[in-house]
Amino acid sequence: MKKYFSHPQAIVESENIGANTRIWAFAHILPGAVLGEDCNVNDHTFVENDVIIGNNVTVKSGVYIWDGVRIQDNVFIGPNVTFTNDLRPRSKQYPSTFLKTILEEWVSIGANATIIAGNTIGKYAMVGAGSLVTKNIPNNTLWYGNPAKFKGYICNCGEKLNQQFSCLVCGKQYSLKEDNIIEN
Repeated sequence: MKKYFSHPQAIVESENIGANTRIWAFAHILPGAVLGEDCNVNDHTFVENDVIIGNNVTVKSGVYIWDGVRIQDNVFIGPNVTFTNDLRPRSKQYPSTFLKTILEEWVSIGANATIIAGNTIGKYAMVGAGSLVTKNIPNNTLWYGNPAKFKGYICNCGEKLNQQFSCLVCGKQYSLKEDNIIEN
């Protein structure tokens, strides 16, 4: 007996789906995909074979997740986010391995953002709606634009930090060490 929910109009070919995950109508999960527990995969999504998705991940509608994408726990992927996995695609010509794209824990990606293959988005980072990510993004940073540019530091709770690296909402304090933000 399966421990997850799949809508009758979803195609779920993988047997590697965690407990309490919900897969909605017109989603298609290929046989090699791995999805963790308590995920929510919305309508009109596609998850290819060489994809690993952690626990508590939200994938909104219209997202296609291609071979080589690794998504860690508690990630939010907004509607129509686009992932790539081949920097030089040609019809019917495939690389021996696809580039790895990694979204670390607690990453949030806004609607219609595009994530170019081979990049890592660090823990608690946020990418704004409509952005084009062309390089690695450090932990606890906010990026947006085309191409996405650094716009500030953010707290683990999601709020922007002030100039003293403090969160006025939850009270956490951070410091900057070698261009990386660290919680005190």
